[in-house]
Amino acid sequence: MADIRMPTATYICPQDGTRAGATSPAWCCPVCRGPWDLETAPRAPVALDALAGRVNSLWRYAEALPLDGAAVSLGEGRTPLVALTEDVSAKLDFLMPTLSFKDRGAVMLAELARRLSPDHVVADSSGNAGTAVAAYCARAGLPCTVYVPEGTSPKKTEQIRAHGARLETVPGGREATAAAARAAADTPGTFYASHVFNPYFLHGTKTYVYEIWEDLGGTLPDAIAVPVGNGTLLLGAALATAELLAHGLIDRRPALIAVQAEAVSPLAAAFHAGDEDLPDTAAPVPPTLAEGIAIPRPPRARQILAAVRESGGTFLTVSEDRIRAAQRDLAARGFFVETTGVACWAAVGGRPGRSVVVPLCGAGLKTGLAP
Repeated sequence: MADIRMPTATYICPQDGTRAGATSPAWCCPVCRGPWDLETAPRAPVALDALAGRVNSLWRYAEALPLDGAAVSLGEGRTPLVALTEDVSAKLDFLMPTLSFKDRGAVMLAELARRLSPDHVVADSSGNAGTAVAAYCARAGLPCTVYVPEGTSPKKTEQIRAHGARLETVPGGREATAAAARAAADTPGTFYASHVFNPYFLHGTKTYVYEIWEDLGGTLPDAIAVPVGNGTLLLGAALATAELLAHGLIDRRPALIAVQAEAVSPLAAAFHAGDEDLPDTAAPVPPTLAEGIAIPRPPRARQILAAVRESGGTFLTVSEDRIRAAQRDLAARGFFVETTGVACWAAVGGRPGRSVVVPLCGAGLKTGLAP
């Protein structure tokens, strides 16, 4: 029989301290409407010498995960770490089951939803998170609707439909899509599989760093570069490095290098201005090849900015021409990666002098070659 143990963790609002049980249907803080963080009981450290022979997926890091005895998996995680230059290595997360790193968080949301047994699951996405949630809901036997903006890559919407999810295309951009999904999320019996508001997603993405740590023999590089829109991979990386340091498994935290497209870079602008949060009004969102990180007002902006500063990291931005060039350069090296997923290589590929890992987050087949 499948394990149906319920989570014992607690949701906590980082803004005002409001708390709720992790079985609560509330997808956001009822006071400020902001995203939840997750508070769990102290866990044992992940022992490097205990990993041999464990399941070959992200569930191998059981001590670090907030859900025990998982039943939902597509074999996600354990993606290769490959050298690109003497200083820069790439983690090939485009080799995940749905061809993007979003599988790391989606499997956690699907496992949580399976235990809560909702009538329906909803998600919103610019593409990759939606395909991942659709796939893992299919694996878990959960009905699912995914909201996407008009203009989403046809390959991504085809993938969502292929997994059996209902697709809702929303006129307008990413903000309008999120608003439509959140309205549906307030319907009784609905689980909102939000990769932004639900902190279980971040506890999935943190396994990206645990894998680097394992593959490097219990160490981490000088810096970890990540593309940042809603910041789920960056905040997962911050969680993992904090946990590893607290358990004495590393002696320093690597710098987090956050990368945005020049065309849509609200967080980079705030960081370099010394601001702790974004302004109340968002600027218009121009088109960019890095569609997956074209987020004008990420709900976790304050946390993202703080995490980069605490790590001693920085924000970098890349032009559309550099994104095009980086995609072709990686393809010439044997890696066909979607345009959002090449942003970090575009930013740090020519910056020698310290060890850096970049993620190749999504397969090129999802968007094609940039014109």
